[in-house]
Amino acid sequence: MTRRVLGVLVAVLITTTTVALPAHAAEWQPKTPPLTTPWTSQVSPANALPEYPRPQLVRTEWQNLNGVWEFAGAPNLDNPPFGRPLAEGVLVPYPIESALSGIKRHEDAMFYRRTFTVPSTWDGRRVQLNFGAVTWEARIWVNGTQVGTHTGGYDAFSFDITPALKSGANEIVVGVSSPVDGSRYPIGKQRRDPGGIFYTAASGIWQTVWLEPVRSSHITRLDTTPDVAAGVLDLVVQGTAGQQVTAEVRTGDTTVGSRTGTTGSHLRIPVPNARLWSPDDPFLYDLRVTLASGDAVTGYFGMRSLGKAVVGGVMRPLLNGKFVFQIGTLDQGYWPDGSYTAPTDEALRWDLERQKALGFNMVRKHIKIEPARWYYHADRLGLMVWQDMPAVDAVNEAPNSHANYESELRRIVDQLKGITSIVQWVPFNEGWGEYDAGRIVNLVRSIDDTRLVNHNSGSNCCVSDPDPGNGDVIDDHAYQITTGNRLPDNRIAVLGEFGGLGRRVVGHEYEPGKGFAYGALYPDEQSLTKRYEEIVKQVARLVHTRGLSASVYTEPYDVENEVNGFYTYDRRVLKMTEARVRDINRKVLAVAKGTAVGPDDLVSLRVTTTGYTDRYLRHQDGLARTDVIGTDLGRLDATFHVRPGLADAACYSFESRNFPGEFLRHSNGRIRKDRDDGTIAADATFCAREGSGGTALESYNLRGGFIRHFNENVYLARSGGPNPWDTPTSFVADTTWAIGVALWRSGADLPLDQARSFRVTTPGFTDRYLRHRDGLARTDVVTSTSDGLLKADATFVIRRGLADPTCYSLEARNYPGQYLRHADFRVRLNANDNTDLFRRDATFCAQQGDGGVRLESVNELGTNIRHYAEEVWVASNGGAHTYDNPASYNQDVSWAVGSPWAP
Repeated sequence: MTRRVLGVLVAVLITTTTVALPAHAAEWQPKTPPLTTPWTSQVSPANALPEYPRPQLVRTEWQNLNGVWEFAGAPNLDNPPFGRPLAEGVLVPYPIESALSGIKRHEDAMFYRRTFTVPSTWDGRRVQLNFGAVTWEARIWVNGTQVGTHTGGYDAFSFDITPALKSGANEIVVGVSSPVDGSRYPIGKQRRDPGGIFYTAASGIWQTVWLEPVRSSHITRLDTTPDVAAGVLDLVVQGTAGQQVTAEVRTGDTTVGSRTGTTGSHLRIPVPNARLWSPDDPFLYDLRVTLASGDAVTGYFGMRSLGKAVVGGVMRPLLNGKFVFQIGTLDQGYWPDGSYTAPTDEALRWDLERQKALGFNMVRKHIKIEPARWYYHADRLGLMVWQDMPAVDAVNEAPNSHANYESELRRIVDQLKGITSIVQWVPFNEGWGEYDAGRIVNLVRSIDDTRLVNHNSGSNCCVSDPDPGNGDVIDDHAYQITTGNRLPDNRIAVLGEFGGLGRRVVGHEYEPGKGFAYGALYPDEQSLTKRYEEIVKQVARLVHTRGLSASVYTEPYDVENEVNGFYTYDRRVLKMTEARVRDINRKVLAVAKGTAVGPDDLVSLRVTTTGYTDRYLRHQDGLARTDVIGTDLGRLDATFHVRPGLADAACYSFESRNFPGEFLRHSNGRIRKDRDDGTIAADATFCAREGSGGTALESYNLRGGFIRHFNENVYLARSGGPNPWDTPTSFVADTTWAIGVALWRSGADLPLDQARSFRVTTPGFTDRYLRHRDGLARTDVVTSTSDGLLKADATFVIRRGLADPTCYSLEARNYPGQYLRHADFRVRLNANDNTDLFRRDATFCAQQGDGGVRLESVNELGTNIRHYAEEVWVASNGGAHTYDNPASYNQDVSWAVGSPWAP
């Protein structure tokens, strides 16, 4: 079915809109996308991205050239079709591989053609032709005259086309070369032959094309750098050299500050008592700039400061002088209908709004550059942005790409450095195409030294080059995060990618049945959400235990056959429970801020005062003190159960791990350990407050008093109070505690180096015991009359944990040197091969269970040894597998530890 410039056909005809077209208009042949989004039906030739595309440099007069252009593939760009109509119609600005373009195929070389008329009101001014982005080489002719060329698929460019114009209709021809593969220039994840983690190419014009009139002397860019400490905006107006400039900062109808100067110089505009931009308050100021020539533009900016510093004894990123944990997503920016281009501006905004609603405060824009309006929405919504540089099409270094890569990198940083929300530049990802990383860090800094530079996200993996050491970030990719991140040094430590949890949703698949994830596929909303909660709890543990400052979850939306998203690729189905995702994300932020403790029952409290960060709060002879811990007794003394506050459940009480029923409390100014005899509830209750990079614990009943270490002892102190321990010197640091993973990870005790048997506690099965048979763990009935082999198989010697001495490993009584371990979740008996993986698989932390002891895996997050249909697995409560069934889970993972059947 063909209609001349009527609506979008997506399985059925959705809308029809008639618009006036120039002569020789080609017919637009709508194509059917693999999936439709809620905005697909809103796209038509009359409203293809009608918004002004450049919010930071706005002119009131402009002409949008989005819409239907004539189109043809070509063998090369040597024969532009001047005055010659082309057979096909393409909807600009959607990439030609997308359904919304109407082409839905790849071409290595292609021509676009259309006509336009310059409004008579523009007479006497220069006419600029602007392109948001074209992949990759563009050659532009107006009325047969070549007005310019450009290479680079992600940066905006403009040409003064005034000399080529004539009265009446004018012809534009755009030739584009987009071979995609070949390792010659940055393409991100585009591929001619997509598959796996690489996706359909996005060739040709993929951002808005527009005309606007300017004075002969005019503005080309506004470089805005907030200087919070000085209370000014540092503005450099780029444009015609030597022009007089007047700049005003406004909010609403009020002028906040103004300055005059010249183009190219630094204008220091006062912004007194600035309202600072942050994720919690993304306030933006308006900017108006005028040249003496009469050229005038408007823009915006946010006042905020960025940096890094030691906070709570750990190198942390700073926003407005404070550590704010950055919890974000890996946003790849693909659409099933528009490919690289969102169908509408509402869709572009919605993507970011939903991420903010899920509790994120940051987004990593993954090896793609977005249209300017995307960054405006991030600025307005309060989402910090890590900006990746698109990678070349190479896993290893591609020497013939260096010049193109660096040229485009320079232009991208220059183009985006005025964006308020961008807090970090990421030149490389997992070593793809990486070269001279140390020099590239310095190159980025030479263009913009106001942000952190992450030389290579995922520098711990893949094909990464050796760390040059001169970046600001240590970035690990660890999808199941079963081990700790690398520790920060003079750089911050982040988890640049993790998660990748998948779920297919029938009816919302790019290619039904082909969806994959970075691990198991989860069957439903409950199991997927549960697993998300478990891995994000691990993020929370790492904040104060390993100095983690940021995390990036893969990913907000499915992309083609990659089904790791919170939402399906068509943005129609949220695959997890929103409230639970938001709650656990907010818990991470609260733990990092210090206003929450957890997520674990067992914790230790580390000193954050510089020079003393190897010390922990512990009890000794009934009194609290701080020590460097090196013994089992010290680890036990420095481990506490976090309980709801004895006097107020909204606060906390800390029960001794090795003296059950005894709690930290204050008495006569000292912090000590006492038994709960019914009188200490108020003294033993402390409320979590924001400290300096950790948690300050304020007394429930003596407000203004905080737990403080002072000369190795621990007191309830009040800054400026009458006692020596009340001295205000280093008071904030001394009262801030990094509360993290316990030094003694087992919450229940097992007898070391003694043989024991483990009985099932589930009602109806209490005559069954854990045993090994033919190399696999299972449960069987064992009685006094059972044969000797069965009794021996059901007996294990309890050893110190092979991977953690505060946990346990279970050695077979009748096969010395062989241990219970899990592999592919099944518990089995294997000989110790002394690998790190085996040691972790064979180590379990003992915790209090439901009528017994729970054996918790140290490296399969949220799982415990469980019997299920006679077999034994490490299982989670409500996970992806049949053995994760929540029915009777608590009983099935609880084991009664008793006398050995084979002593």
